[in-house]
Amino acid sequence: MTLTLNLSPELEQYLLQEANRQELSVEAVALQLLKNSILLKQKQAEAINLLQSWIEEEDGSEQQETGQYLIQALDEDRLSERKLFPHEMKGITW
Repeated sequence: MTLTLNLSPELEQYLLQEANRQELSVEAVALQLLKNSILLKQKQAEAINLLQSWIEEEDGSEQQETGQYLIQALDEDRLSERKLFPHEMKGITW
């Protein structure tokens, strides 16, 4: 598939710098970033689905406790301050 993108000057500069740093073409770097982003979203969705299935199992209180612990641990063990499971999105995205 061929895709044409109109990039902001900042994004174009980032891609050029990253391509130079990795000694790859701009196209290869853009494809790599897109692929990594999609894979990350898939892994996050799988983790959320697994946690939700644990929460919904018959032994509700134990599973909810374990699920809450995992959510808390995943949110605390991040390089970013942005939470992976923000409380205001509970019931909407997870």
